[in-house]
This record gives sequence, C-alpha cells and structure tokens, in this order.
Amino acid sequence: MSEQIVGRNPVIEALRSGSRQIEKILIVQGSEHSRLRQIIDAAERKGIPYQRCPRHHLDSLQPNHQGVIAFISEFQYTELSTLLKKIENNKDVPALLIMLDQIHDPRNLGAILRTANATGTDGVLIPKNNAADITAAVHKAAAGSTEYTPITKVTNLAQTIEKLKSVGIWVVGTAEDAELPYTDADFTDPLCIVLGNEGQGIRRLVKQKCDYLVHLPMLGQIRSLNVSVTAGVLLYEVLRQRSVK
Repeated sequence: MSEQIVGRNPVIEALRSGSRQIEKILIVQGSEHSRLRQIIDAAERKGIPYQRCPRHHLDSLQPNHQGVIAFISEFQYTELSTLLKKIENNKDVPALLIMLDQIHDPRNLGAILRTANATGTDGVLIPKNNAADITAAVHKAAAGSTEYTPITKVTNLAQTIEKLKSVGIWVVGTAEDAELPYTDADFTDPLCIVLGNEGQGIRRLVKQKCDYLVHLPMLGQIRSLNVSVTAGVLLYEVLRQRSVK
C-alpha cells in the first residue's frame, strides 16, 4: 500500500533518506525550478521512474503540491519498545522526547516534527485516537523531517508516561497555571515534554501523571501561544541548558 507525499522538500528528503521505497514521482510540466531538477537528478541516479504531467493533473491529486508528488511506501510508525531501546543504547546523550496530547491540526504537528528534528529529539509520541495522523499535509509541513525522526503511536498516554518514568525519563507538562517558569526548570536530565492542544491543553489525567509542570510567561494581552511555537521555545531551552551543563 502506498501513500502520496507532496512538496519539494519532503520529496527530496524521502529520496535522500532512502528509508521508504518510492514507486514513482510526478513532476509538473514546464517548470525548471532548481529543486525540481534536483529531484529529477536524484530519481535518475536511483532508478526511480518519474513523469512530467500537466499541472491540472497534480492539482486533482493533491493541493499545494509545489509541482511534485511522490508515490511512496506507507509510513511506518516506530514501536515504543524500539524507541526506548534506541535511547538505552545511546547513554552518552540524555533522552529527549515530545509527547503530544490531542493535536489535531496537521500543520501544527508538522511544524513540531520539523523543530523536533532540528533539535535532535529522539522521538515524538502521539495518541492512536483523537489526534492528527501522519498525512501528506504533515509531511509537507514537516519539510521532510518525518523521514528521520521516529514517531510512535500509543494507546494510552498516561500509561506511557508511567513507562517512561520506569526507565528514568522525567516527564514535564505545560500548563498556563503552572507555578514554575520553564527557564527555572532543570532540563538536563532525560526528559519528555508533554504538550496539549491550544483549546484544552493537556488532559487532566495526563497532567496528573507528569512529574512537574511549567509555564511560559505571557506579558501581553494574548494569553496563549501556538503549540508549535511552545514546542520550539522548550526544545531550544533544553539545548541551551545541556550545552552549558
């Protein structure tokens, strides 16, 4: 079973990573964009068939395709046990995970994945139900980072938090009413950051399972940030603290 990924960066990264089989690539006729040329060159080197098509044909398959659509083997989620084994085998660097509680917007999910990859996050945990799946829109927003950063689906976030704690990973949640500013927290230990959706935040039981909660100061009239912005602030604070440890 195959799926479609769209956009120049996601297709280039799929070609570069080699993590999934690309069946064929459709490229819009009449464009000589340098990134499309890069895709054609890579496809020719790897023996992947490609075809020039009228724009209206690509439009009928996917919106916002940036002139390229790749048909690629189905995305494979990483099992939690596999992710934890990888972390266990890399004891030189403290673990860094992101857990997302009911994030529905594929653009937010993609943006978080892009930042997670940029900051060397070990993996991203998402719930199996009531949350965005990894779709063409997520691949595009993630700019290809879905080909590199492990993504794990779990049935129960609260139980997963207990599992993370049992292997020595601290779990920190975000909450508007938390007393501890994120800059006062110690992010140098193995860590999983839990983020909720903008409407409801982290659900009550998930919040209760966290070791502690932090907030981001809001000095203006707007009292919340986009969840992908919050993720970026916290992930780079982790990097800052660990670099000066």
